[in-house]
Amino acid sequence: MTTASLVNILDLTPDELKKKFKSLGFEPYRADQVLRWVYEKGVYDFDRMSNLSLSLREKIKAVFVLAMPETAERERSDDDKSIKLLLKLKNNDFVEAVAILSGERQTVCVSSQVGCKFHCAFCASGQKGFFRNLTSGEILSQVLMMRDILPNKKITNIVFMGIGEPFDNYTELLKAVRTLNSKSALGIGARKITLSTCGVIPKIEALGSEGIQVELSVSLHGPTDTVRGAIMPVNNAYPVKPLIEACKSYVKKTKRAITFEYLLVKGINASEKEARDLTRLLKGILCKVNLIPYNPIEEFSHAAPAYEEIVRFQQILQNGGVKTTVRFSKGQDIQAACGQLRSVKLNGKFS
Repeated sequence: MTTASLVNILDLTPDELKKKFKSLGFEPYRADQVLRWVYEKGVYDFDRMSNLSLSLREKIKAVFVLAMPETAERERSDDDKSIKLLLKLKNNDFVEAVAILSGERQTVCVSSQVGCKFHCAFCASGQKGFFRNLTSGEILSQVLMMRDILPNKKITNIVFMGIGEPFDNYTELLKAVRTLNSKSALGIGARKITLSTCGVIPKIEALGSEGIQVELSVSLHGPTDTVRGAIMPVNNAYPVKPLIEACKSYVKKTKRAITFEYLLVKGINASEKEARDLTRLLKGILCKVNLIPYNPIEEFSHAAPAYEEIVRFQQILQNGGVKTTVRFSKGQDIQAACGQLRSVKLNGKFS
């Protein structure tokens, strides 16, 4: 069997691995042993799995591989609150993952695609286009790589807010989520996992029927089609009104609040008028709004509003009954803040 035809264990959910082991004639408990080595002990080499016999290890290696990315670059922010990994995948594809450290809360932000086809004007991830989806194993490997370098090797939260549109890779996304949540793997609570989307309505509707209590985050960034459409081309396919209706249906079906992400860009979507329009749009919906001052990228020559303007925008929403927080992104100094991650290599340089 060639290397290319070997099955990456990380691409299988724990249940799938157990079924695969059984079909190969391995004792059922052997799958649990392998899962503990990988997800509890952080061992990604079959030869180091000492409670497996040599003959069994050879049989496993004839069918399976544990494919982990290489760390091409590692950066830590000046305030020690963010760590960014540039990871090399197969076929010389690269993605970035970020850890955000805040007291006991250690959040890992992972990518779901190489590049992005949605091309939001303010986001670096899609500026060079879309290349491919990640497999569930490639998604999980980012989490494991980051877990292994964190204090106490403990992850408290996962956010799918890295490179790519998670709902454009829905099948592999959900597979990775179920593994992250499985007690046979990392055992991260569903409510500690946040899925972010730029507003892919059919997948918002699908998620409402999955029966998993993950957090849903929707990138809104504009209260009207005119404002939102100017910076988010996805608005042409999924305009504001039907998007909000889909969100209302999701809340009604799941009884779970939605977080609306709203990136504040001076002169684009951050005026008092936009704040009032946003208040009217969201009034009565079980939700909260995360206001995020724009993090600069070279392709979008704009700036965040002044602090006083941000506070006023928040006040208008709160006075209108919309729960609102301001989230100042960490990691700007290493290009690890919201909207700054990239996955493209040009002439040997990353940009």
